[in-house]
Amino acid sequence: MSTDPTPSDTATLLVSCPDRRGLVAALAQLLYGHGANILDADQHTDTLAGMFFQRIRFDMSEMHTDRVTLERAIAEVAERFRMSWSLRYAADRKRMAIFVSRYDHCLYDLLLRHKAGELICEIPLIVSNHPDLEEVAKQFDIAFHFVPITGKNKREQEEREIGLLRDQNIDLIVLARYMQILSTEFTEAFPARIINIHHSFLPAFVGGKPYHQAYGRGVKLIGATAHYATSDLDEGPIIEQDVIRTSHRDSLDDLVCKGRDVERSVLARAVRWHLEDRVLVYDNRTVVFH
Repeated sequence: MSTDPTPSDTATLLVSCPDRRGLVAALAQLLYGHGANILDADQHTDTLAGMFFQRIRFDMSEMHTDRVTLERAIAEVAERFRMSWSLRYAADRKRMAIFVSRYDHCLYDLLLRHKAGELICEIPLIVSNHPDLEEVAKQFDIAFHFVPITGKNKREQEEREIGLLRDQNIDLIVLARYMQILSTEFTEAFPARIINIHHSFLPAFVGGKPYHQAYGRGVKLIGATAHYATSDLDEGPIIEQDVIRTSHRDSLDDLVCKGRDVERSVLARAVRWHLEDRVLVYDNRTVVFH
């Protein structure tokens, strides 16, 4: 009788390449040849762009080769098909840093989900440009780094932050309502590894007070957008979006309250999908394998 593999025995392969015949068979045969057992596979073909995308999660417990040999074989197939690929082992937990300013709703939500086992990762540090939320970090026994930023010291402080992230081998940075615009140098240091939550349904109502704008327009839907941060402000590849209904009876405070609810859920889903290697980025877009 077969049993489910333990999570530490699994790995996830993400690939993208120009579409052509034989791709699925080549990858399946490669894994089978090394003794890996495919647990689930999902694929997508963008016919307009002529691109192929696939996510394969497989069991390594009965493999008769090691990681180095497997990765070398994948690289050979990738070269033949002009394939971009990444291979992540479940046993190697990603390390996530959270950046926050004064709003605590997204921070608390992420920390509670992590504690409940919904977000499988390590969180070694929280970074903030204000000292207000240090007590929250203490509650969860996470190192808190207060890095005040002004117009005069921004470059120096960002270099300090980048140093912290590299020292801690951070895989993912989450901007949980971090009210600072990251420089091009910062975003380019961590491509497709910085997730931002924008408190409106992009591209509508950009700027500092989207709920005030939405209230002024009498909108019936408000939303939130989670996306990868790039040098183009609020225009990075979108991972997840959602909306919630409003009405003429809602005050501005009601809109803000509803907005925070949807911000929490959208950000949590985007973070979880990234941690589970479900997101592929191409041409400022994403393919998300749910």
